[in-house]
Amino acid sequence: MKNGGINGQNDLELGKKNPQLTTLRKEPKQKKAFSEGKAGYLLIAPAMILIFLVAVWPVLQSFYFSLFDLRLNNPTKSEVHLSYNVDLERYLNNYPFLVTALDNEIREGNAAEQLEAAKSELKAIDDKLQKDGEVKSQYDAVNDKLMNFEQPGTDIRMVEVDRDIAEDYLKTTDSILTSLKKAAKETKLSQEDKIIGLASGLKDSIIKPNFIGLKHYKDNFGDTRMWKALGNTMTFTIISVAAELILGLAIALLINKAFFGRGLIRASILIPWAIPTAVSALMWKFLYDGQNGIIAKIFEDVGLINKMSNLLVTDTGAMFAVIFTDVWKTTPYMALLILAGLQTIPSSLYEASAIDGAGRWKQFTTITLPLLKSSILVALLFRTLDAFRVFDLIYVLTGGGPANSTETISILAYKVMFSQTNFGEGSALAVIVFICVAIISMLYIKFLGKDLLNDGRGN
Repeated sequence: MKNGGINGQNDLELGKKNPQLTTLRKEPKQKKAFSEGKAGYLLIAPAMILIFLVAVWPVLQSFYFSLFDLRLNNPTKSEVHLSYNVDLERYLNNYPFLVTALDNEIREGNAAEQLEAAKSELKAIDDKLQKDGEVKSQYDAVNDKLMNFEQPGTDIRMVEVDRDIAEDYLKTTDSILTSLKKAAKETKLSQEDKIIGLASGLKDSIIKPNFIGLKHYKDNFGDTRMWKALGNTMTFTIISVAAELILGLAIALLINKAFFGRGLIRASILIPWAIPTAVSALMWKFLYDGQNGIIAKIFEDVGLINKMSNLLVTDTGAMFAVIFTDVWKTTPYMALLILAGLQTIPSSLYEASAIDGAGRWKQFTTITLPLLKSSILVALLFRTLDAFRVFDLIYVLTGGGPANSTETISILAYKVMFSQTNFGEGSALAVIVFICVAIISMLYIKFLGKDLLNDGRGN
């Protein structure tokens, strides 16, 4: 011990006299720690990249699309446009024919003065467009394609133009359209419908920027339909998950006991969960039928509903029907997760507590529930997120009706995005769903997982 102390003191004095020696002694450990940390990052890098591609990137893309007014039923808004563009195909399919139609009317002497002025304005627009070198090259390319009865590609059909040119174009085409309508009222034109239609198509050749920022979010948060859908989603989630937890826990406790035919019973219980959701929803839709539905008849006989026909056509009845179906289908999944947790509890704990005089209820509250905390957390987290994102069950069973009484936020997003082809607003609703799911996950981890994490650190 004495020699060790002397050697340690000598090393300390040498370190003070020669700091480089201390640095050299510490350097191998630092290099080792650095290399281990670098290797750890390299090991988790593929997983992080995969998570980003699968989970984060679609959300970022949806958020990006939500910043634009994207509508597939509107050709001018079917793509993302950050600047003014001119659709040369549409322009060249209208401009030459409009000029020709005006020439024909002028030769016939119909409102010649007004039509000449309109024709001059049209040529001024065309000259201004062709002054731009890039526009001119694509203008000629698209014109050649159309002359050969070929379809021009998007790469040459759309060309960006300056804001001043685009605004002047729109202002001039508005003026031309107004003057042509006025001329048509004052003088009978032989090709009135054709001229007005071509002038309108010419105006639509300019594609305006469809960037609108956070307007979709502002509109959605001020929309009563969105809040009603969110309320329906919360009602469905809270009631169904609570019922599934209680029934799943009870079933798990029963099938955890040793009895004859336990394996067969366990396999049979999983059948509702194994059936595809769309199939089970369609099956229950027949069972809820107001004329021939067996389940609807049973509910009427026990007094849950007044008439069989009221089950799916009233707000309360429809919500009860979808919750009941979801509980029937998903309770086995909850029971399976809880059963896995019960299997990890040592039987010796129950034997020791029985020797100490603890009853069944005392064992359940002091042994089973505390040791099932992690399994219940996982089961609740999975089921809550799944229930909040419910779509296929309700869409097949009720379609969100009656009167949107069972319309969830996911169904609303689907209807807006695909039925109304409003991809911008639908993307905003999808981002709102993601935010809600993220909040739910954080709340579960914070409040339900807090004690679990503390226990892990304590151990």
